[in-house]
Amino acid sequence: MGSAGGRPERWLGELEAHAQAFVKCFGASSGPRLFFSPGRVNLMGGHLDYNGGPVMPTAVDRGTFIAARPRADRRLALLSTREKGRFERDLESLPAARAGRWFDYPVGVAREILDLSRGAGVEARLSGAEILFGGNLAVGAGLSSSASICVGTAVALDRLWGLGLARVDLVHAALRAERQFVGVRCGIMDPYAVGFAREGHLLWLDCKDASSEHIPLDLVRCSVAVADTGVRRELARGSFNERVAQCAAAFEILRDHCPEATCLRDVPLPLFESRRSDLEPTIARRAEHVLHEVQRTFAAKQELLRGDIPAFGATMARAHASLRDLFEVSVPELDQLVESAVACPGVHGARLTGAGFGGCAVVLLEAGAREEFAARLAREFQARFGRAPTIDFYGGDSGPREIGL
Repeated sequence: MGSAGGRPERWLGELEAHAQAFVKCFGASSGPRLFFSPGRVNLMGGHLDYNGGPVMPTAVDRGTFIAARPRADRRLALLSTREKGRFERDLESLPAARAGRWFDYPVGVAREILDLSRGAGVEARLSGAEILFGGNLAVGAGLSSSASICVGTAVALDRLWGLGLARVDLVHAALRAERQFVGVRCGIMDPYAVGFAREGHLLWLDCKDASSEHIPLDLVRCSVAVADTGVRRELARGSFNERVAQCAAAFEILRDHCPEATCLRDVPLPLFESRRSDLEPTIARRAEHVLHEVQRTFAAKQELLRGDIPAFGATMARAHASLRDLFEVSVPELDQLVESAVACPGVHGARLTGAGFGGCAVVLLEAGAREEFAARLAREFQARFGRAPTIDFYGGDSGPREIGL
């Protein structure tokens, strides 16, 4: 089956193998239905989503594989080819608290979808399900594997149970699961970027009012590369939540001088500068990044709309410097990747992507510069850290969907 753009999916063979793995796990009574849910990479708007600012992500052609089949009873059984541990419970007794395991994400989504079905008066007719998760998206690398599995699970359960829910309801079910059940204080960007993806476009998303538009990105002229430091982010959730709290603290102080503001994004930069001394220095640095990043991201939108890719890339590089120096979410490995990338001919810009604290850098470069770029990045990273980064080039994706083989 081809993608929305008419090209064959690069991962169809992997999905076929995933279907075979499902039969080994759950038996061959009937074949599973198959779903794909992409990851995403964010090019501009670092740590703006939970501050009400604009972001510019795009879905990538790697993600989560989901094989699902209804059961005759009311039990929900979850397994993964990438993680250890099996979850199995009746729909009526899904846990109310997370277990600290991989299956917290789909369990949280199942709870939300059940609530929606209950509100529609159809919960009693739903059957249980057997679901096997897998995929080819790096976990903990800043490519939003969590939103990929959450939105993908919502889409799969909606189709499996025949609910016909609107895509926005599924996206918000995924968001609530991650915020309320898993406990990550994330913004709306990741599930929106996954759920409303359009191939060959960035999603311009204003996180204050959830308004959005799709902006074309010429992936014939340009390539999007993602360089993975190999530094995993499993221990970064506390640091991420700390940044959320610091931004909230800045807003609570500054809003006294700007009553019309509803989020940190609304605070005028001159007001912040005049009241900087009211803020503890660390809190001030967080707010400074956010308010300048808002301006950078609006500028980046206009640069992309007028086709000025070099200017857009330079804005990406300035964003990384701010994330490194003011928001303090970079690590030496990320800084090395960005430094090497921007010094390479044919590269327009680079910055860390995702929450930071490890994970990946995203690079925008001329399509013809791939080979020299990859060699230079690997050589210079190897010289400093004694190992090579993983470098991959990504196409776009059209969002979570059922796949017929």
